[in-house]
Amino acid sequence: MIEGFIAALESFPRGLAFVVLGLVVLVIAKLVRDLITRYRVNEEITEKRNLAVALRLSGYFLGVILIFLGALYQPITLVYQPLTLVGPEGLGFDLGFDRDFAIDLLRVFLYSLAGIVALNLVMFLMDRLVLYQFNVEKEIIEDQNVGTGAAEFGMYVAVGLLVAGSVAGESAADELTGALIALAFFGMGLVLLIVFALFYEWTTSFDIHSEIEGDNIAVGVALGGNLVAIGLVTLKAVFGEFVGWGESIAAFLVFGVLGFVLLYVMRLLIDLVILPTVKVADALSSGRNVGVAFVESAVVISAALVLFVAI
Repeated sequence: MIEGFIAALESFPRGLAFVVLGLVVLVIAKLVRDLITRYRVNEEITEKRNLAVALRLSGYFLGVILIFLGALYQPITLVYQPLTLVGPEGLGFDLGFDRDFAIDLLRVFLYSLAGIVALNLVMFLMDRLVLYQFNVEKEIIEDQNVGTGAAEFGMYVAVGLLVAGSVAGESAADELTGALIALAFFGMGLVLLIVFALFYEWTTSFDIHSEIEGDNIAVGVALGGNLVAIGLVTLKAVFGEFVGWGESIAAFLVFGVLGFVLLYVMRLLIDLVILPTVKVADALSSGRNVGVAFVESAVVISAALVLFVAI
């Protein structure tokens, strides 16, 4: 017990360093967001009280931290190896600087920066492939459409999970091969996210785009929740040690198919078991019931979490 306490004390400064690094990454992510947007984020949230922008920014921050955690998940150095200088008479001087730990910090930082770039680039693509029937920026900035903001929240978290899984899951003898593996599975995961969004639209009895564009918050929340759920499935599909292209791609496809089936079945069960007195599709579209949307989101995300842990 004493040894464990001492070990915890020794590792505390390292953990605190990563906490500080995570905060630095968030600040950089916010600065990047300010640079690439044509509107003033702080003004929209604080002065105009634009909830749609606040939801989008919240999802963005969560996506960035998920990427940071994915980079942090990779094995870090646990053995302290101080950098020393050797004097003219062979005397060593401990500089109090852990070279390997500094390399770990730098690696996590660089992966996080790359993840921020990837997140913003992919979201530019996702807006045009998932919410393709209307102008997302107009809905969020000019119309302050909370439903669009909720859908964006789900997309940012889903893409963050995808990037985190790609970064944490890569395993190869050298950095270049590992980066190529991560890029390949990232591409497959991105296709999975987009196909699921189209599948979700196809399996609903109402037009998702017209409902969200018509300021239907419930439909936006439900779409966002389902995107978070498939993001967890995608994380599971791309996460883990690379053991070969054939086996790894087969595992990816299995988890992808399982995720599609599971989330669709859970949506059916909400009608049959959890909320049997209402038809969820009607409650979301004509009823605009945000409470039902949160229940659907909670159920599908819970199912995705069970799939992630149990299999």
